[in-house]
Parts: sequence; structure tokens; C-alpha cells
Amino acid sequence: MKLSVRLARWLAVAGVAGATLLSAGPVMAAAFELAVSPSRFVVEGKSGERIGQSIELHNLGAQATEVAVRTIDWSFSEAGELTFHDALQPGSCRPWVLLERPRLTVPARGTRSFRFQIEVPKDAPRGECRFMVAIEGVEPAQSAVIQSGGASLDLPVTGRIAVAVYARINGAEPRLELKQIGVRAINGKPMPFVTVHNAGDAHGRLDGGLDAADASGKPLTLLVDGSPVLAGQTRTLPFTARGDDDRAVPALKFPLKAKGTLDWEKGGFKVDTELK
Repeated sequence: MKLSVRLARWLAVAGVAGATLLSAGPVMAAAFELAVSPSRFVVEGKSGERIGQSIELHNLGAQATEVAVRTIDWSFSEAGELTFHDALQPGSCRPWVLLERPRLTVPARGTRSFRFQIEVPKDAPRGECRFMVAIEGVEPAQSAVIQSGGASLDLPVTGRIAVAVYARINGAEPRLELKQIGVRAINGKPMPFVTVHNAGDAHGRLDGGLDAADASGKPLTLLVDGSPVLAGQTRTLPFTARGDDDRAVPALKFPLKAKGTLDWEKGGFKVDTELK
């Protein structure tokens, strides 16, 4: 899967970089039009092993783009809040990671490969090594112009793609447990949800959906949120309702009758329930 970032639209995080400039007109800036594949890595290894992987960078733009590459730590809360950390976090495995180079240039309409390695220490315990490879534009990606009193406020914006890497060491694996399925208010609207606990020592994800019908008998599909459930977490994941035309259903008519299987990599949860 390829994930693209065009101009100021970033995959994982957005920010404003560089000095703020007041001028009489807009400032030209280089475009950040990259795609990467794969979008994330899930790899396995053992103590003392070397794990090598490569990322394909695709430049969708008409100009060559120079990017900087580094690793960053990240955390993901049970509420689904993603936080990036430049400083090494407790237990970080970023010191295990070797990057091929700190910068590279991707030619216009071209592709470059970038390699990285994970040097697993001989005394590494069983568990999941988790970090991101951040690919960041060196030049401002866009100048956002705000007209005010005849002047322009130009904000240089830097693009970033953050590729998640999960390295399961010494047999680490998820173990998901279904705790609850029901309905709760989300942003003031009743929405179906499922709560799962990960009793394993590596992240897991739910996948798939349920065949459902609303109070009027209209058929629906309930698609589960596939974001990660990290080891030890208990997460409440919402369902997104889709109609026969594959469009999102803006308002659900309860009760809903739902049936099907929610899959994860080591098994699945069979569901046959009424949500009200």
C-alpha cells in the first residue's frame, strides 16, 4: 500500500517549521509530494540477529526532493492518541537501529530505496521493539498565505511521513480478548463499539466487519477500527456503519442486529448480538 503526502497534508503529524516571514507577497517553496511503500513493517527476529528492511520512496512531483531520515519514538494511548517523542524514551530500542544515510534525494517522478537495519542485542528479552522511521522534507513544503491589512503572512511548512516499525523479538505475539460489545455516545451520537484487551507481548489489530440491519430492516455493514492495540492495553474501538452503496451512514436507527466475525491474526471473535 502506498501512502501519499501532498504539500501540507501529512500522513502522521503536521507542524510549522522555519521562521515566520511578513512580506508583500507569497514566497515560493518546494513541494513535498512523496509516497512510501510499505506503509508499516511487522518483522520478527531473535536475540543477536540482524533484521534488514528497505523503504521505497516515490517522488510524485516534477522536482527532485531532498529528505532527511531519522528515527523517533512514539506512544499510542488506549484512547487512540498518537504522540511523537524526539528524545529517547525508557526502554526505547532506537539505539538498535542503523540507517543507511541521514539524507537522500529522490529524483523527479523517480524512486529511491532506503535501507535500515535492526541490530538485536544478544541479551534482548522477548518483547516488541517499536519505533518510527521519519522521512522529512528538508525544504519548506508549502507557503500558506494569510492576507491581513495588505500584507501576507507566509508560513513555511515541512512535510513528514512516519513509517511505523514493529519488531517482534524472540516469539513475541499478541493475544486479544473480547471484553464487551455495545453502544455508547461518541461526539454526542450513539455509536456501536467493541472493547478488547491485549494480554500478549506484541501489538494486535482487529479486522473485518459485521453484517447488520437497523430498526427498519435496512442492511448495513459495521466496519471495526483497525488501529493497533499495544501489549497490555484495553481499547474501546468504534465501528463505522456503511450502507449498501458503501457510503457512511450519518445516523443509525437502533436497535441494530449484528452478526459476523471480527478477525485478528491468531483467530477471530464470532458475534451475534443486538445493539441498542
